[in-house]
Amino acid sequence: MHELSIVTSIIKTSEKEITDKNERVLEIFLEIGKLSGIEIASLNFIWELATKGTVLQDSKVTIAQPEGKAKCLDCDFEYHLEKIYDSCTKCNSPFKSIISGKEFKINKLVISNR
Repeated sequence: MHELSIVTSIIKTSEKEITDKNERVLEIFLEIGKLSGIEIASLNFIWELATKGTVLQDSKVTIAQPEGKAKCLDCDFEYHLEKIYDSCTKCNSPFKSIISGKEFKINKLVISNR
């Protein structure tokens, strides 16, 4: 379960943004692509336990999940990607450039004084 280390990393990054001990994060907006390998159900499962006693305790979490999209390196066709090893839907080539779906980032923190 690498989601625990991912949540720990999110906590550390969020704590760096807090400049006053009276501040806390009300909301956090994450972007986690569907090809990122991160299990959203596992992340949600561990979130409450991992964030207890941190700046993220009781914060509202919003997760955007961009779809996987690729461009074929043989025929330049752009196609939807369900799994990272899917071949081009037009020419069946396995060679591609992934355009979206592997994202993992914090888009926004809403911080407030307690």
